[in-house]
Amino acid sequence: MELIFERSKQGRMGITVPGKEVPSGKGIDPKYKRKSDAKLPSVSEPEVVRHFTNLSKRNFSVDSNFYPLGSCTMKYNPKITEKIAGFDQFTSLHPLAPQLLKGASLTQGALEVINNLEKQLCEITGMDAFTMQPMAGAHGELTGVMLIAAYHRHNKDKRKFVLIPDSGHGTNPASAAIAGYEVITVPSGKEGDMDINEVKKLLTRDVAAVMLTCPNTLGIFNPRIKEIADLAHEVGALMYYDGANLNAILGKARPADLGFDVVHLNLHKTFATPHGGGGPGAGPVGVKKKLAAFLPTSRVVKKEDGSYALNYDEPLSIGYISPFYGNFLVLVKAYAYILLLGKEGLIEASENAVLNANYLKAKLKDHYDIPFEKGCLHEFVISASRQSEHGVRALDIAKALIDRDIHPPTIYFPLIVKEAMMVEPTETESKETLDNFIKIMTELALLAEKQPEVFKNFPQKAPVSRVDEVKAAKDMDIACL
Repeated sequence: MELIFERSKQGRMGITVPGKEVPSGKGIDPKYKRKSDAKLPSVSEPEVVRHFTNLSKRNFSVDSNFYPLGSCTMKYNPKITEKIAGFDQFTSLHPLAPQLLKGASLTQGALEVINNLEKQLCEITGMDAFTMQPMAGAHGELTGVMLIAAYHRHNKDKRKFVLIPDSGHGTNPASAAIAGYEVITVPSGKEGDMDINEVKKLLTRDVAAVMLTCPNTLGIFNPRIKEIADLAHEVGALMYYDGANLNAILGKARPADLGFDVVHLNLHKTFATPHGGGGPGAGPVGVKKKLAAFLPTSRVVKKEDGSYALNYDEPLSIGYISPFYGNFLVLVKAYAYILLLGKEGLIEASENAVLNANYLKAKLKDHYDIPFEKGCLHEFVISASRQSEHGVRALDIAKALIDRDIHPPTIYFPLIVKEAMMVEPTETESKETLDNFIKIMTELALLAEKQPEVFKNFPQKAPVSRVDEVKAAKDMDIACL
């Protein structure tokens, strides 16, 4: 419905709906009206613009800085998808609007987007069905483990444990515990992947699922992943795929073909919707056919006449896990991104992510310790152990990078690597950007040997000076500076 903006006789901007008069508000009960004007500051447009522009400069952003934040996949987000998600036909929709009204389509386009995106994600992952409701990766994890629990309960199969590798994301054990399971940590082998011999010892009929990402947080692909999946299925356990690292194998391997039964996807990682700043995110969950009946309601279905509808008739469903249908505009961005790149483009994105990571790892190995020599995929971990011998820790190097306009990589994760620095360049960065990062990291490594004392002064260019980390952890006012 087109809205026409008109200036009234009083000089105020009003909205006129064709064929209707918009209520003036004259009928509002006087007790709800102000007795005096609101005390709003009187500022000029330049003052407002400068205020918010200066605020924006105080933050790191992937639009202005290199962001090699391992595991978080902070890649550049194409602006065309932002523009598409901003179309009035999407932003003006209300989630309670009827699907059809007197033969007119009100939400059919939105439902078609959700339905088509589900089909695309099924094709990409090999899953049979998806829910779009989860609003972030961790939310998707919890949803996925709840689906596993519902599946075992339906089969009257009491199980107590979830196996998670020691390199797993911290949200993995948290999600499993919230869903009611006890977590058993599986140690990594000498090559950095989950030790299959330990898995064999731990897999019993009490295990509900094996929960892991592939490749793992070290950027290492486990060549025995299908064997692990087969072992899990032999004892009735399910395989859960943490989709945070799907961009490493996109178009090369499908989680379902590797033996996984449930997968969550971080659309803000793999499919270039914005990440950071507190959201919004999206973490759709896909399942194999045997778990589809437990997916959250409602679900978008395509009817025989070609129209789309919401199906609430799912007696085994775990119910709603978020208001309405998830972060819809994030779904629109991911849908547009997939259409924009197509099959070949998605494969190329994965290849470039792996190429960039291996290039950086090869160039940095002479200056930093490499805990696992095995080839990486989209990310890798280096260690500042060599620098720590001179009193310079990973945290100090991270602070120094801020002064050089580079966001620090993830540090001290995964926990199994001492003085860990986890680097993920993503596929969107140029060779020039990567070479600059290599140059700076090399300079910092040499500086740590010759002048380690200067690192205690970094950052120097930041809006605030370096704070006491211990005090910052205890005092939120300082931590938020």
